[in-house]
Amino acid sequence: MPTVSSVRITPDNATVIKSLGLLAELGGSWRGDGFNLIARPNFQGGEPLYLQLNQTHETLTIEPIGSAIPNRGFGQDDIELFGLTYLQKISDASTGGALHIEPGIWVTQPPTTYPPENPPANGQIVARMANIPHGNSVLAQGGATSFSGPPVLAAGTSEYSFSVFPSFNSTPFAIPPGKPLTLNAAGSSEKLTAAALTPPVPPFTEYDLTVADSATNPRTPFGTTEPALPASINGVAMQTVIDDPIKILQATVQNQVNDGHSFEGVALNIATQNKIDFLDQPNKPGGPFTPVSVTDGAGGIENIRFLEGGEPTGAVGPNALTSLVYATFWIEKVTRPTRDHFMQLQYAQMTILNFGILNTPGAPILGWPHISVATLRKSFL
Repeated sequence: MPTVSSVRITPDNATVIKSLGLLAELGGSWRGDGFNLIARPNFQGGEPLYLQLNQTHETLTIEPIGSAIPNRGFGQDDIELFGLTYLQKISDASTGGALHIEPGIWVTQPPTTYPPENPPANGQIVARMANIPHGNSVLAQGGATSFSGPPVLAAGTSEYSFSVFPSFNSTPFAIPPGKPLTLNAAGSSEKLTAAALTPPVPPFTEYDLTVADSATNPRTPFGTTEPALPASINGVAMQTVIDDPIKILQATVQNQVNDGHSFEGVALNIATQNKIDFLDQPNKPGGPFTPVSVTDGAGGIENIRFLEGGEPTGAVGPNALTSLVYATFWIEKVTRPTRDHFMQLQYAQMTILNFGILNTPGAPILGWPHISVATLRKSFL
């Protein structure tokens, strides 16, 4: 059985880049802006929930690994992975305060026979390994595929072109014991979803901008030095941003399309599990849903014991347990009329945090979407 050499000499740059395949253009320094939404437990007043909203600045530094990464096998021949290391830093756009730091690795994997695993058509198997200082380690696997045409925008039956995920909606949802998560459809409203339940339940008004932020409705900027929320971002009304932050990315691409820009690139679709259920219609809790299979989706999340609330490993306690991550990254070569092209990286990431804040007996644990989006450009620094 052929084996990977135990001596790994670093080859020339061209060979290193070629080995990365569809991940080759990830390498470099990226800078840009984005938006972050997270619902978190609140201890500053009587309300149990605080909705934190941040416009963000981001730097993302990605470097190719200069040699193959051997994976030894008994069920089949050894394989070689190729990858890149990265360091992501995100700060608040108005205060400069730290929000997120994440070291990690992207890798490509060849097809395998044991276990049988094949990439999407004309694509590659990829995985992202991330370490988050909250005490989470994430492995999210999936596929990379080439595309041509405007990314992110709605196209045909897809809510977001070249993404396999039909929703990045922020509406929280109940988690029935022993049943899989069912995420809300794109365009859902927290207020309308709550009203559609039988019987209706009071909404979480933190998600409703017609209700001002206050001690009884804690939402950014209440209790912080943050400025008041803008009326819109990239021309997208702030209420729409809260419901579906990916609309910011769509507005960016639509403005570029209107200016005559064209696009080609690679889409990376990854998830910590291979199937995710999404409701088919907005504001229809308990309605029909569609299981979405993520080609080569696999992995998982490990949390420090604090996040598990002292419960057995994998159980949901009262603290904010990370239960699911999925994301689409669009690596875009953007061509401009009569001007040089530039490289743009956009992403939308959904992280589900499970915690219970309802005090009524028998109340369910809720899944709270934590959504991050950004548009970055490859830069000199």
